[in-house]
Amino acid sequence: MLAWRTIRARPGGFVAAFIAVLFGSAVITACGILLESSERAGGPTERYQAADLVVGAPQALPVADDVDPRFAERATLPADRAGALARVPGVRAAIADVSVPVSLVTMDGGLLAQPDGIPLLGHGWESAVLGPFTTSAGGAPVRTDDVVLDSALARRAGVTVGAAVRLAVGSRTSTYRVTGIADLPAGPPARQSALFFTDDRARELTGRPDRVNAIGVLTSPDVGPAELAGAVEAAFPDVVVHTGRERSEAEFLDIGNTRSFLSELALAFGASMVLVIMIVVAGTLALSVRHRLRELALLRAIGATPRQVLGMIAAETTVVSTLGAVLGVIPGIGLSLLFRAAFASAGAIPDDFALSIGPLPVLAALVLCLIGARLGGWIAARRAAGLRPVDALGEAAVEPPKLGWLRLTVGVLLVPAGLATALVPPLLLPGDGGAESAAFSAFLLIFAVALLGPRLLGGAVTVLGPWLNRRSGVSGFLATANAHANSRRLAAATTPLIMGITLAAGQLFSGTTASAAAEDQVAAGLRADHVVTSLSSGVSPEVADLLREVPGVSAVTPVVRTRTLSTVASGDSLQIRSYSAQGVDGDRLAETMDLAVLEGDVARLRGNTVALSRIAAGTLGVVPGDTVDLRLGDGTPIRPTVIALYERGLGLGDVTLPHDLVLAHTTDHLDFAVLVTASAGTGVGALGDALRSAVRDLPTVRVDDRESFVAAQRDAGAGESAVGLILNAVLLGYLAIAVVNTLVMATAARSREFALLQLVGGSRQQIRAMMRAETRIIVVAAVLLGTIAAIPSLIGTSLALTRTLMPSVPPWAYLGIVAVAALLGGAAVMTSTRIAMRPRAVDAIGVRE
Repeated sequence: MLAWRTIRARPGGFVAAFIAVLFGSAVITACGILLESSERAGGPTERYQAADLVVGAPQALPVADDVDPRFAERATLPADRAGALARVPGVRAAIADVSVPVSLVTMDGGLLAQPDGIPLLGHGWESAVLGPFTTSAGGAPVRTDDVVLDSALARRAGVTVGAAVRLAVGSRTSTYRVTGIADLPAGPPARQSALFFTDDRARELTGRPDRVNAIGVLTSPDVGPAELAGAVEAAFPDVVVHTGRERSEAEFLDIGNTRSFLSELALAFGASMVLVIMIVVAGTLALSVRHRLRELALLRAIGATPRQVLGMIAAETTVVSTLGAVLGVIPGIGLSLLFRAAFASAGAIPDDFALSIGPLPVLAALVLCLIGARLGGWIAARRAAGLRPVDALGEAAVEPPKLGWLRLTVGVLLVPAGLATALVPPLLLPGDGGAESAAFSAFLLIFAVALLGPRLLGGAVTVLGPWLNRRSGVSGFLATANAHANSRRLAAATTPLIMGITLAAGQLFSGTTASAAAEDQVAAGLRADHVVTSLSSGVSPEVADLLREVPGVSAVTPVVRTRTLSTVASGDSLQIRSYSAQGVDGDRLAETMDLAVLEGDVARLRGNTVALSRIAAGTLGVVPGDTVDLRLGDGTPIRPTVIALYERGLGLGDVTLPHDLVLAHTTDHLDFAVLVTASAGTGVGALGDALRSAVRDLPTVRVDDRESFVAAQRDAGAGESAVGLILNAVLLGYLAIAVVNTLVMATAARSREFALLQLVGGSRQQIRAMMRAETRIIVVAAVLLGTIAAIPSLIGTSLALTRTLMPSVPPWAYLGIVAVAALLGGAAVMTSTRIAMRPRAVDAIGVRE
């Protein structure tokens, strides 16, 4: 009851804490919705609408107590598994399905554009019943060169039954006769365009006729899907059975990839945000308690015990945090929808992926906010509740000159701990551990700044105050003196600004360091004069053989891209690492690609061998001659021997395997690119013309020069960078709110001080000038301390990734951080100063605290 009366009587003292909790609840709710969506949400199936069950191979590696990492390529099933499934009691039919990426060649030799970039996929006609696709004109394909188109594709291509169409699979182009037009009952599929070959032709075009993507199962009338699913799983424990809405995950790999992405993102980002929110709320409550020291001293003087004071503050915190957490749910739902839209725009998730909004994220946000606020309130109030009444009254008037020994000791110890964490592991630990340790060091130094804030701010004021305010006269003198006398208040108000600068610099510039290193490695590692790429899904493997026959060609290296998984021992547990990988021919590789080999010889890359980047080898703990456990893109386990280590893993891939081994375990069995180097005496331009002449009959193939290919690779990483920018924007947005919140709170509480200055002769202009001078001190000190706290982390990251001391820091980005800090600090302080000075001085001096 007392807590509620206190809040009603003086709501201004609790507004800052309420705002911090409200926006914190919104962020946690949004992360919770993303996490729940990773388990429950998805998208509708299209070609499997009539299938009661869809049976597929596992698309992820099971990991205990962690998110199962997804395979980069589609894992397939043996083609004869359909016959085995058909013999399970209750199965009416088991129909195998394959998918082949196809391009339709127009009359002028170009490629038919697909709406919204959706793929054009070819299948066997037998799988049409799973839609069910039915022909509205013509009939089924019978001969090898027959094809059935969906109606939307036929309209765009301008063809009817009996027309001839040219279709390209990879780089191979063939002419087919349209025997039918087919559609789903609800109309053409939205996420793909479909066409159908004969079953034998479709499997032949996949490159692996003995494998199928999935098997659609139709149940007998007397058997339910759930019952049959259990029977199939019992009979075939190595498969995954999808029913209901889950069937879309077997049809579209991006559904499962999106779930995994959202799960990892929500857990990692949500955990970081909970920590940040707790720090901000604790700092806000500490400032609120600081402003109430006189009131708390009076309570102690009339007999209240420290336990009662702590109980009262805990009750107030509970009321305020509960109200803020509940009201933060609605904007949290809106933020989750903004997340979804932003991720879809960045290409990180499908446009039609719908979120699942249930009660669990709301409850989690309420609990976490309440726990965080209670803990922060206890930390903030513990010392104030234990003060003697006389000491509390003294501190209300004049801040104590010393910090508590525990706070000072912990803060001082965190500084060398943060520096050691940033710099020692990158020098001593091989692999990813050095960069991860360096990133964590920023949090240790932020904690140190929060604990040592009064000392650090006092030192900054001593050094910066006279210099910044040397031309401000009396106002500058007052600002410097005020900052010295109230360093605790200043530190509490400035900590969110320092935290924002440190995290902004650390997050942004660690990303720019990695991106710049990758770009430099691609540019330095590509020795080829020309790169042959595809306008569709990839380059057919036989194109490399065609290019080798072109006069003036010295070396040809086909490159296939994928991702591999590897297991790393971490204490008593195992971690799964995902690495970008490439498949190349080791023979004459040095003429087209320079991996910057540190040890070994990549020319020996053949059979069951692998070359690893320095970072990957360090993380996995292997050297040349060792074997390493890897899983290829489709989950196939291999144990190759390490034959070389190289430096340029960021730009060219951390794992380099033999070309044919990787190609056989990709979804489409197509190359990413073909690198071509001119022989001595052949001009680069002349070779380019010869290559274009050689591929002129391949409409999906394009010949690029070296510079164009490097630029395209730089643009390809924009989507991943966009996701990082989105998350950083949310984090920094919350910190910006916290900065404004605390600065406004700290400044508005000084209305009696402003009134007293006016009563002793100071003008309003002089007081505003004093506050402008104080703002300069706050902003410059925050930028200085925030930058210093971020530098060790960035140096450590650069050491781990590039073995250099210089991180990549774009000047415009750093100046942007400084400008935002100055804008937030200046606007918050000066706006609240004007509001605090609105009452007449004689009225404001009599207002209670």
